[in-house]
Amino acid sequence: MKSIAKKKSGDAPSSLRDSTNAPKTSATRVGAILRRFRKQNGISLQELADLSGVSVGTISQVERDLANPSLRVLTSIRNALNLPASALFHEIASPPERDPGFVRRAAQRPRLELGYMSKELLSAGTPHSLQLMILHIPPGNSSGDKMIRYPAEKAGLVLEGEIILTVGEEEARLQKGDSFVFDSSIAHGFSNPGSTEAKVLWIIGSVPAAPHF
Repeated sequence: MKSIAKKKSGDAPSSLRDSTNAPKTSATRVGAILRRFRKQNGISLQELADLSGVSVGTISQVERDLANPSLRVLTSIRNALNLPASALFHEIASPPERDPGFVRRAAQRPRLELGYMSKELLSAGTPHSLQLMILHIPPGNSSGDKMIRYPAEKAGLVLEGEIILTVGEEEARLQKGDSFVFDSSIAHGFSNPGSTEAKVLWIIGSVPAAPHF
């Protein structure tokens, strides 16, 4: 699978992308959010490193917005903090007062820019066990050269373009209209082998985990 994360996630230079090549506003938002949740729960950098398997140097760079984390590193840190994926999105505006809490209008979708892909949050209201988003994956980019795995169920639908989805030892080339569902505790990853942006409806059904703190 093609990837922009070229080396192991444990070392700061290899698990991050230079922030000069990524949107500054979104990088700052991700780092600030992770730092705020870590400090709110009284967790030191070393403790978070032990819980996540990510080095202190990498976490420090992520929190200070010196570079963007790979998707695997971001997921490892987020899971160690017991944060749902939706917690990383910054609400761009308050929803119209006339709307019930279960509705999210198209104009109210927060977007998380990671440089190598972006995520658009569809879920409404406070975090639930079921989360919906749209992944925008530019040509040649991927989830990383290291596979991702954590307790959850994932499903999706390719809206535009195509992706290669790898789950365990199996691989499938999926195009517009193709759908999938799999156990996220199995190592998995995806890439965009095409020449145009891929858009994927991404659904995560979280499995409750015992708190680390």
